[in-house]
Amino acid sequence: MCGDYAVELSVISPMYNEEAVIGESVRGLAEAIEKLEASWELILVNDGSTDNTAAIIEKAAGEDERIRVVSYKRNRGRGYALRSGFNASRGKYVITTESDLTWGKDIIEKLYSELVRSEADVVIASPYTKGGRLENVPAKRAFLSRMGNEILKRTVPAPISMLSGMTRGYKGDIIRSLPLEQDRKEIHLEIVSKCVMLGLAFSEVPAVLKWQKPQTNAPKRKSKFKAGRLIKSHLLFSMFEAPVMLFGTLGFALLIIGAVFGFHLGIEYFIRGEVIGDRIIFILVTIFLLSSGFSMFLFCFFAYQIKTLQTELFKTQLLLHKKCGRENEGISN
Repeated sequence: MCGDYAVELSVISPMYNEEAVIGESVRGLAEAIEKLEASWELILVNDGSTDNTAAIIEKAAGEDERIRVVSYKRNRGRGYALRSGFNASRGKYVITTESDLTWGKDIIEKLYSELVRSEADVVIASPYTKGGRLENVPAKRAFLSRMGNEILKRTVPAPISMLSGMTRGYKGDIIRSLPLEQDRKEIHLEIVSKCVMLGLAFSEVPAVLKWQKPQTNAPKRKSKFKAGRLIKSHLLFSMFEAPVMLFGTLGFALLIIGAVFGFHLGIEYFIRGEVIGDRIIFILVTIFLLSSGFSMFLFCFFAYQIKTLQTELFKTQLLLHKKCGRENEGISN
């Protein structure tokens, strides 16, 4: 079943200071994967937890050889944790998801089935596609997520509605070959961007993201969500990924407003014969708007050229990476 792969499926779940729930979460993950008719490994990445998380997952790994632990002492962020998991994975297919199964117990089966059935290289769980939804998610988080993904999906030419989520499936060789750099949650956008550059195929499965209502006596988990930093990073991604969307729209608007002002001045001077020399501020504003709009369009042109060059450089980098890998493998053999 596995061909040249050690296992058919690798499931990666990063965690940080999750001692309150991680024991039950790991059991739930393992039970969900066990239902599949495939050999598997569960890779638990301890992202520098300062509580008892590491000891708990080490105990789970000692009880089941299919559970593996990747651990390091300093908290490095989700991106670093995922990259560590990718490097440790050995599966033909790779799935990444939260350990608490907020996407439901059947999400791993859905992603795995879509990877096997379809020609997609990347399969994304989305609450924003038909059949998906959010449940019990705080209104602020739900609003930021929905609006953020509405903006993000307009910056990449891929048929997906969820760019910021971690719960995804990949062809193992592809995700392991991508040269990824982001250490934090921006890695989700980086992966999408680089897969788009390579012309890879995407697919989505509808999913229900359901937060559990906190119980009265249950230990509280501290939120790691940083809205301000995440909004800033996602806006920067949108700007760099699709500069035409922001600067082109702004430049077009400035040109239109400047043209209207100029048209008004032309009518007054050529048709009505009025002296407009004393309207210096109006004239300067018109010139400013027209020149700013033109500058924005010029900026868009150069930004588009840079983005095209970046894509070609990335493809070249990946080809060289694969070539060096094959050469090193030949030397070692």
